[in-house]
Amino acid sequence: MSRDSAVRADRCSEPAPGAALDREKLFAARLHAARVRPYLATALFALNPVESRRTPTMAVDRHWRCYVSPAFVAATPLEELAAVWVHEVSHLLRDHHGRGDRLARERGLTSSGDRLRMNIAADCEINDDAYGDGLVRPKGAVDPEYLRLPEGQLMEQYLDGISLGPLTDALVWLDCGSGADGLDRQWDLGPDGAHGLSEQERDAVRFRVARGITGRPGDTPQGWRRWAEEAFHPPQPWRELLGAAVRSAASGPGAGQDYSYGRPSRRSASVPGAVLPSLRRRPPRVSVIVDTSGSVSDEELGSALLEVAAITRAVGGRRDLVTVYSCDAAARVVHPLCEAEGMHLVGGGGTDLRRGFTLALRASQRPDVVVILTDGQTRWPAERPSCRTVVGLFPRERRRGWSEDDPDRVPAGPPDWARVVTIG
Repeated sequence: MSRDSAVRADRCSEPAPGAALDREKLFAARLHAARVRPYLATALFALNPVESRRTPTMAVDRHWRCYVSPAFVAATPLEELAAVWVHEVSHLLRDHHGRGDRLARERGLTSSGDRLRMNIAADCEINDDAYGDGLVRPKGAVDPEYLRLPEGQLMEQYLDGISLGPLTDALVWLDCGSGADGLDRQWDLGPDGAHGLSEQERDAVRFRVARGITGRPGDTPQGWRRWAEEAFHPPQPWRELLGAAVRSAASGPGAGQDYSYGRPSRRSASVPGAVLPSLRRRPPRVSVIVDTSGSVSDEELGSALLEVAAITRAVGGRRDLVTVYSCDAAARVVHPLCEAEGMHLVGGGGTDLRRGFTLALRASQRPDVVVILTDGQTRWPAERPSCRTVVGLFPRERRRGWSEDDPDRVPAGPPDWARVVTIG
């Protein structure tokens, strides 16, 4: 029997008739998990365990119940069981059930195979930096390296690179429950069942965990620091609009397409002895033009930096695909993005964002999307640019009777060809 087969057999084994759940071992494992991951302690102790003989291993639902197989607890060493506690609570903290629901609606993912791919993608997001430092790796844990995918990505990006085949055949037993992909299971107690948390209680747990992480950022992996930042600055409609524009640009004809041998073409089967490349899409290139004129406040520039970080996540964390320009009356390229918090935005004079458009569109690698973060007090290009344009508009009170020479003048607004949303 192979290692993967043995893992599946252990995971799916049935308890002896009448065998009870070893709660003492289960709770000792949770205590160990809280000791080695203290920033997750609040969430770990908020999970309510429910004994279930229909659950293959351990699984969670969106109401913060943890369904536990007695056979799995009996067969799993305490240190591994602690790691599974951390893994399952990570699904809930990172809202994999809500994100799975959105993915299912947007992409029409309805089959059981699609949900398995979501579960695998969610596991990859968690497992790429979850273990070590006192937390052992459970047997059979799937990570990006096993699937030949890059580390540090989100569930949504991993899902694009996962297809059911030889590498995933050994993972058919995997089921972390509806808390991992949003699809209700037969064993779920539902919203009216006992031992669940209300929506307000769930939000309170997330806030306390995020506050603990941001208070001691050096003690946590990058993935958790990224999550905590989003918990304090939840996604706004502006970011959803940007994500829609980026996805639309990425799906346009010819946008971000290139041939790759990383995944051979299916046509290779018709040409014996040859390996043909497949046509792959890359995330789109984004140019961000930040209005740094004197009419934009320091607080708004700080908000702009948060939006730049969100834009980077929208293109799969590929910082090399995001270029930032600061622009007042002149345009200056800041850098192909490294860290938003280390970025210096230069400016302070008048505003003419047309110079930013010119610099971005003349770059050696033209953008697929141009994003403008501005208060709108600027002149705009007379013609529509050759790529999609999204304008994040800092709100201004509009008054009548202002002269053209007034530095606080508010123009009519961005042109009709730009998609506009107010930031605030």
